[in-house]
Amino acid sequence: MAANGVNGVHSSVVRPLTAGIYAPIPTFFLPESEDLDIPSFEAHVVRVASAGVGPLLAGSMGEAHHLSHGERIRLITAARKALDLAGFTQTPLIVGTGAGSTRETIELTNEAAAAGADYAIVIASGYFAGAIANNRKALKGFWTEVTAKSPIPVIIYNYPGASGGIDLDSDLITELAMECPNLCGVKLTCGNVGKLTRIAASVSGPEFSQLYPRAKDTAPFLVLGGFIDFLVPSAFANAHGAITGLGNVAPHAIAKLFTLAEAARKDPSILPEALRLQAIIARADFTIAKTSIAGTKFLLEKMYGYGGLPRKPLVGMEPSAAQALWDHPHTQDVVALEREISGKTKA
Repeated sequence: MAANGVNGVHSSVVRPLTAGIYAPIPTFFLPESEDLDIPSFEAHVVRVASAGVGPLLAGSMGEAHHLSHGERIRLITAARKALDLAGFTQTPLIVGTGAGSTRETIELTNEAAAAGADYAIVIASGYFAGAIANNRKALKGFWTEVTAKSPIPVIIYNYPGASGGIDLDSDLITELAMECPNLCGVKLTCGNVGKLTRIAASVSGPEFSQLYPRAKDTAPFLVLGGFIDFLVPSAFANAHGAITGLGNVAPHAIAKLFTLAEAARKDPSILPEALRLQAIIARADFTIAKTSIAGTKFLLEKMYGYGGLPRKPLVGMEPSAAQALWDHPHTQDVVALEREISGKTKA
């Protein structure tokens, strides 16, 4: 009984994919051994979900490239167990399953589904980008085959910076959405607002779902930004939210921004407050994103007492740079906003 997928057995629980904010969860490691720090990981997944932000596991922020197949499975099972115990039984798990080849991507996707993933997010491997970046047939064939053989719906992950410069254009993404019913969205970490606008114009209306129904009606095609700094404009372009690393640091603030942006579409009087939060969050996103995984982990350590270091060869921040990040006005403003909205006055 395949509840969320189209092939094989997955789960009897249906967890719909909805518009909103999702956070790519870091993978935490123990000092010295670099083994998985499961307790910190579980605590963080629940912390993010408690703010109304959905977790995405084993993505770029989660150092998927540094994880074995077995470690990915441990993270999925740990996250599902922690969410269920905390009462978040309907919170879906999105899991990164992109790999070096189409074959391994399909293998990882099937393993993730069997472990409890509700949705997969797939990036094209950049190792042979020189051969496939401009090969439309190869790129289209990759996602077509992966989605056709996946037991769960799949999100396209368009991130040129992590795929050797491979950058899908809006025409190809829209074409894939039309032809692959098991596709349920795209994450645009290219940061191209025009591309987001064009795709949303094609897929967000009721006529698209009528002409090109999804394999599962609980998994509509979502257009998601890969940064949070253009959430308000994307809402007015009929996009569906964002998958943002800043959601780890300020989940309550970003969830509030999404709520305001959606409400402002119907009530223009709300727009000034939405833009106020957008400005604070956009500046923070710009400053913190430049410090990548190490910066996010440092901030989590500073605010919540866990974070640690990335897995080598990535390294942590130098102490002076870390302090400068914490002291930066953009960081302090978003921390203050997060504490205000979450009802906490102290980390």
